[in-house]
Amino acid sequence: MTGEERAERALLTTRALGGIARVSTLRDNHVTRHDVGLALGVGVLDRVRQGWVADPHADRMLVEAARHGVVLSCITQAKRLGLWTHDDEAEPHWAADPRSGGGKPEHVHMHWARPLIPRHPDALEDPIENVLALVADCRPHEQALATWESAMNQNLVTREILARLPLKRVARDLLTEAIPFADSGLETYLRARLRWLGLPLRFQIWIAGHRTDLLIGDRLILQIDGATHTGAQRNEDIRHDAELSLMGYHVIRVGYRQIMDEWHVVQGLIMRAVAQGLHLARR
Repeated sequence: MTGEERAERALLTTRALGGIARVSTLRDNHVTRHDVGLALGVGVLDRVRQGWVADPHADRMLVEAARHGVVLSCITQAKRLGLWTHDDEAEPHWAADPRSGGGKPEHVHMHWARPLIPRHPDALEDPIENVLALVADCRPHEQALATWESAMNQNLVTREILARLPLKRVARDLLTEAIPFADSGLETYLRARLRWLGLPLRFQIWIAGHRTDLLIGDRLILQIDGATHTGAQRNEDIRHDAELSLMGYHVIRVGYRQIMDEWHVVQGLIMRAVAQGLHLARR
């Protein structure tokens, strides 16, 4: 086998392992230190730190994790998994062995808690159970609940598995409250924020040929406009609102940012509508 072929073997094996690998793991996959040295010499692999190499095109977040001996976790890993997160978090969230001490960069949010699931030495991303446990500790209750329900909704974890783990009290409370049916974090927020009304809350039900975001009681509908609520979509929503009104429903339409940033205004509208009996069917 030529030197070029050996370097290529080291690169392909590294890619098969996710683009970043420990040299010891490469050896377990029949790539010698000499092969790795050849790959580094011709530039088809980069040295991340002692004992780690990477494809030059590897995921940069994973490369940084390997460089600092950490795993991506908490809200950062939740977002990478496609879970609902409240807003973009500027600082990456990393987790490290609590026995490894400090010395990590200042531009990251470090988590040192003992993981629920042991982390393999090759791992650069935390298991979902560890991610959720850190989210429970790190984020406000409502935001954490939305992320937990998103994970359950996407079948990344089950209630039964979580229930068998040694969860902290805050995580145990989230598990008790979480349901796997919420299609978005907004649904979680609304359910948590309006539960005190003691009224039926039904999400994403079809009325007049379209989904409604939330039906409160019998006749009060809350519709939420996203950032793309323009043009043809806006016209269709206006038409649907008119149909709902003719059917005896009362529609409150608000924007996504109002739910996130001006909840007191939205809640005030809902409370006044309920006080007027607009949530009740006419007899």
